[in-house]
Amino acid sequence: MAARLLTIYEGVQELIAQHAPDAVALEESFVGADARIALSVGQARGAVLVAASSAGVACVEYAPARVKQAVCGYGRAEKQQIGRMVKAILGLDEIPQPSPDVPGAQT
Repeated sequence: MAARLLTIYEGVQELIAQHAPDAVALEESFVGADARIALSVGQARGAVLVAASSAGVACVEYAPARVKQAVCGYGRAEKQQIGRMVKAILGLDEIPQPSPDVPGAQT
């Protein structure tokens, strides 16, 4: 687990160095029925928060419905709708896909 958190931390540091964002946005935590998953997600969020803070970048949290509303105009948008809008907004050639090695990542 420590090595995974270090990978997240270093990856976020690289992204911040490469893109120089004004802020980092995180989805508000959702605690489901599985406490182990909630703990893992919390640890990963901590790695992101520490990486951003150490770079002097502000962190903000948003509810998933608020992000969907901002991106798609509808707070209950499906993942496919969000993907198409992200592609259009960012001018990407393809719809972005989650990394296949991320546990729980879904397309």
